[in-house]
Amino acid sequence: MTTLLTQSQPSVSPPLDENIRLRDILKTLPSEVFVKNPRKAWFKVVLTVSMVALGWAALAVSPWYLLPILWVFTGTAMTGLFVIGHDCGHRSFSNNNWVNDLVGHAVFLPLFYPFHGWRILHNHHHKHTNKLDVDNAWDPFMPEFYETFSSFEKWGYRQLRGRFWWFASVVHWAKIHFDWTKFEGKDREQIRFSALVVIVAAIIVFPLAFATLGIWGVIKFWLLPWLVFHFWMSTFTLVHHTVPNIPFKKEAEWNEAQAQLSGTVHCDYPRWVEILCHDINVHIPHHISTGIPSYNLRMAHQSLKENWGDYLCELRFSWPLMNEITTQCHLYHPETNYQSFQQYYQSKK
Repeated sequence: MTTLLTQSQPSVSPPLDENIRLRDILKTLPSEVFVKNPRKAWFKVVLTVSMVALGWAALAVSPWYLLPILWVFTGTAMTGLFVIGHDCGHRSFSNNNWVNDLVGHAVFLPLFYPFHGWRILHNHHHKHTNKLDVDNAWDPFMPEFYETFSSFEKWGYRQLRGRFWWFASVVHWAKIHFDWTKFEGKDREQIRFSALVVIVAAIIVFPLAFATLGIWGVIKFWLLPWLVFHFWMSTFTLVHHTVPNIPFKKEAEWNEAQAQLSGTVHCDYPRWVEILCHDINVHIPHHISTGIPSYNLRMAHQSLKENWGDYLCELRFSWPLMNEITTQCHLYHPETNYQSFQQYYQSKK
């Protein structure tokens, strides 16, 4: 049986037999988990759009003291929009790619997130999960690389790896998803298209919003829920791959099956978060195959527990867990996986 870990119960998954390949793990999953169900997919769209609309409507009529609760609710529901687009980006929403692209752009637009820019970079993460210096999702920086930063850059990295982890997704969004110049060919064209869609939409929407709602209205109805969305994006992504017992490996030592099975985390959040965010934190089967739709992730996870339970890492979301991650998991260390900034600077004395 898989042990449910807490921050006081560190554990290291046993090494996987080197002869086991990712396809061997895939074969143990029931075929039903790969089946796309249009009714379930579109129900999630209707549910999420309804919940976001409900949140906005409640914000319009609620007294000031209820606003923080509604910002959390609306921002979490907006995260559901991203998860639907996440399925579209992995082509697990529909069998038709034009539907995936259309829906993906539509649900990403209220978040002002470029769909293709995210999709292409995110698929790179799945191909190279927990591969040091290659993975692009919360991989710990090598101390040597960290030392190439300016003082300001070091300060910024320390904040985003520490108490301001919740803002890291905003920096990630702004820094890399609008830059199509680093790509070539079809990827470059698609990333440019998505970025321009978002930029043109922002040029049209924000002046109208400020004119009709005023500055406070834009903050109230969009900015603060959007920041809650990024809080969840930062938190989910950080916890998916960053706990002290999960290693990043250099390319020569990296094993695909081990990385996808034991290099990512299943984390249980409050049920209302799981519902609004469509079980995105049932994350291990998603790394075994991105073709599994979000509504089949729990079925796939149960199968993995039955067949590969000893290799899975399961956690429960808590503030002590976040404190552990944000105080310990800062820079790469070859023996302990991570070292804190404090440990790093002490070692240099």
